Amino acid sequence: MGLVQYDLRGKRALVTGGASGIGLAAVTMLARAGAAVALNHLPGDPMADDALARLTAEGLDVRSAPGSVAEAEAVGSMVERAMSDLGGLDYLVNNAGTPATRVPIPPGDLDAMTDGFWQQILDTNLLGPFRCTKAAVHALKEARGAIVSTASIAGINTQGSSVAYGASKAGVINLTRALARGLGPEIRVNAVAPGHVETPWTAAWPEERRLEVIEKAPMKRACRAEDIAEVMMFLLAGASMVTGQTIIVDGGLTLQ
Repeated sequence: MGLVQYDLRGKRALVTGGASGIGLAAVTMLARAGAAVALNHLPGDPMADDALARLTAEGLDVRSAPGSVAEAEAVGSMVERAMSDLGGLDYLVNNAGTPATRVPIPPGDLDAMTDGFWQQILDTNLLGPFRCTKAAVHALKEARGAIVSTASIAGINTQGSSVAYGASKAGVINLTRALARGLGPEIRVNAVAPGHVETPWTAAWPEERRLEVIEKAPMKRACRAEDIAEVMMFLLAGASMVTGQTIIVDGGLTLQ
């Protein structure tokens, strides 16, 4: 069975952290369905240049939206520029995030959880989605649009890359519920909680840990970025009575 096909011609979307992984998969699906998409990325990111060149060569309407969601001064102007370029906004995908570490940090290693480490994660993973939502809320209300944020099973009941990372993603889940209450009925707000996903982040994980996670999941494979983006598409373009929810997409890993 193929993916559900959505006709998003005339729709406008902003995807943060869109240069690779889950964000790029979401940008690609939205654009191939006909939406005009602003691809947010860090300034000077060569992966963004490659992605934009590839997608525009395919004839898709994808525009650059540089700016860090971790910088309070920059994020508002980034969102405003993207909305001006697109002529409004129907969908916001709060996907930008960081583990702030290349390898997982054991939960007992509290010395590694410095104030600076916490701040880096919270600024991007939790304050970032709030800042983008706040900047886009009037346009999304006008369009009766939808928001989807990237949480994680690390925010529910599994060990993530660090204590701080798991706490930030638990915050995203709570923020999703709060925003759904506050922004309805004009805007639906949901989240997706991925399990182990094959992305540039997880490529550096120890092979033993990667294989252990895959073996524990009933589906016996890691998630692909497209698996997560497929659920994002459903929550954005369908699911008209779904709001305040976090959908777990982990191949059944959290059933263990």
